[in-house]
Amino acid sequence: MGNCAILNTMRSLENKKNREVEEMKKYGFGVDVGGTTCKIGLFENTGVIVDKWEIKTNTENNGASILDDIVAAVEGKLADAGISKDEVEGIGIGVPGPVKDDSVVCRCVNLGWGVVDVAATLSEKSGLPVKVGNDANVAALGEMWKGGGQGCKNGIMVTLGTGVGGGVIINGSIIGGVHGASGEIGHIKVSDTETDKCGCGKCGCLEQYASATGIVRMAKQRLAADDAATTLRNLPEVTAKDIFDAAKAGDAVATELVEKLGKILGGALASIACVVDPEMFVIGGGVSRAGQILIDVVQKNFKERTFQACEDTKFVLASLGNDAGMYGCAKMIFNK
Repeated sequence: MGNCAILNTMRSLENKKNREVEEMKKYGFGVDVGGTTCKIGLFENTGVIVDKWEIKTNTENNGASILDDIVAAVEGKLADAGISKDEVEGIGIGVPGPVKDDSVVCRCVNLGWGVVDVAATLSEKSGLPVKVGNDANVAALGEMWKGGGQGCKNGIMVTLGTGVGGGVIINGSIIGGVHGASGEIGHIKVSDTETDKCGCGKCGCLEQYASATGIVRMAKQRLAADDAATTLRNLPEVTAKDIFDAAKAGDAVATELVEKLGKILGGALASIACVVDPEMFVIGGGVSRAGQILIDVVQKNFKERTFQACEDTKFVLASLGNDAGMYGCAKMIFNK
């Protein structure tokens, strides 16, 4: 066979391979529904995000138009991109509330929803398969798929924001629980002496100490306890960021507060590890912007308190930011 024939054969094989890849390419939508906006992403099944945008979450009339608005956004994007529904594997949707069996949303106060079979309703309206997950759980799945925990099949995401949330991923899938409450680590009881009530109505929850508001609450209590010198007293309003920044600068009171946070959160995660035995914890949310100082103090206290077989569990920072939920929603659809 001459060189030209060989070259033509190689080109023919390459073209065939490219056609096969194109034929295998499928798409999916990830929709992260929040109280203010719905973040929507169009994904290839490889995990490549093709486009992302936001629409307003219309909570009027108990959120009656939310699903219709999502359908309109999805169909509009398909028309613009020239993609048929035959090429779409489905829509994954994350919501701020408990979810049972990838389908029924038990209650979403921020949206005005009661008990709604979101999967069946949205599927009927869109003509596409639908899976539903709790927003924290889908964010965890997204981070394990394409974020800080990429490649990890068994991990737990801890979200430290206004509250404390989490998500449990086992064998690459979300563990939702019978009541859709798996991953609600913010409501693990960590204190028997706390008298202030948590948002859940009980006392002594992890969220009262490890959230951004919880860290500030601890700071206010510490500053009121005595007149110890600290740069935090010079601030008109102390934030969680201020506390970490002061600790990084060597402020003794701020360092004490960060150590207390590490002891409480590290201890709670140590108990979780004895049940789940994850490969890693992925730390996200606004508080995670503190960076390595947070990872170090939590990991140190975790090692001191967990079962010896779990001591080498990894701790990493989340990397997808506000896109984590969209990625996780898309991954639910691509999971087979």
